[in-house]
Amino acid sequence: MRSFAFALAYWTLSITYSLMALAASLLPGHAPVRRIIRHYTRRMVQAMRFFAGIRLEVRGREHLLPQPVIYACKHQSWGDGFCIYSQFDDLAFVTGDHLEKYPLMGTLLRKLGAIVVNNCGGHQARKALASRAADAARDGRSILIYPEGHLNAPGTYRRYRAGVWHMMRDFDMPVIPVATNLGLFWREQGFQKRPGTAVLEFLEPIMPGMDKDVFLETLRDRIETHSQHLISEATGQPFTPSLPADAVLT
Repeated sequence: MRSFAFALAYWTLSITYSLMALAASLLPGHAPVRRIIRHYTRRMVQAMRFFAGIRLEVRGREHLLPQPVIYACKHQSWGDGFCIYSQFDDLAFVTGDHLEKYPLMGTLLRKLGAIVVNNCGGHQARKALASRAADAARDGRSILIYPEGHLNAPGTYRRYRAGVWHMMRDFDMPVIPVATNLGLFWREQGFQKRPGTAVLEFLEPIMPGMDKDVFLETLRDRIETHSQHLISEATGQPFTPSLPADAVLT
């Protein structure tokens, strides 16, 4: 019943706020759309608690900086975006171009200042990421990116992509790693929800100037280690290191 009630709330909120945002996208400026989406994510976090029994706990606020940064986040669930976006007034988020196949979504993403890249990757995707991230950096906006580029089951990870390092270097922006265990309660794209306390944890910033390979290893180790500790804490199971996704899923 919890999962069904949340699904009903999810689609009601999504349709209602999407229509509101699409209407606001016809107005000049970006503020109306961004304000609506901010309210949407906060209502969704409330719905997670009231209907699915998933309470959000945020840790590590002492690591937040009073300047634009890059949030590099673990991605275990469709709920990840709601949880982190709800904590700020505005974020420029990186997303795949698959969203643009939906009617009027391209207009909405442009109003939000989203950084849309080709899901297939390659040179053009890297070029688009650099160009659109530069717009966000110039406007003084923080950027949200999922460096693995995929959803992953709790306890697994994929190769961390270098786009986050290029943004850190090019725009001289610190990177704040973000760990989570939300996938325990809202599994990837699954319908079933489990009640409990999901944690979103901001970790110690990584400052610009680090070599690419060292940076990616440091970023991966911080995110995966802390995410695994959150999983162990929630499940009561001993800590075990994260595994590559193909070692678990094949």
